[in-house]
Amino acid sequence: MKKNSSQKSKFPSELIDARIKELDDWRGKTLSQIRTLIKQADPDIVEEWKWVKPTNPGTPVWSHDGGICTGETYKSVVKLTFAKGAQLKDPKRLFNSSLDGNTRRAIDLHEGEKIDDAAFKALIGEAVALNESSAR
Repeated sequence: MKKNSSQKSKFPSELIDARIKELDDWRGKTLSQIRTLIKQADPDIVEEWKWVKPTNPGTPVWSHDGGICTGETYKSVVKLTFAKGAQLKDPKRLFNSSLDGNTRRAIDLHEGEKIDDAAFKALIGEAVALNESSAR
């Protein structure tokens, strides 16, 4: 994403919109679809834009009582990293990356791949429930 002086004044949702539009390919469409599923799974989700630095324009982050997941885009993959993924049940085996760590888990989506919408929304719901129980 190209940096501009107005980036600081934009809301995170506007920055995510701009990132999706800028991608203008399968990655933007995939990120947009994932974003829709996240919002459907948890209408109270908070969109954030974090980790802006000279070499990175920033990363979309979805939170609810703590981080749920990030939506990073690379040349050949859209990577959804769940902050507490190792603690989540994944009966549909959506996690396919970062499986060796003790904390995070990720879902790598490549061009043409589809995600199980219901299973993904259930994973979001479980991550929200985990954060809520930790917040108490």
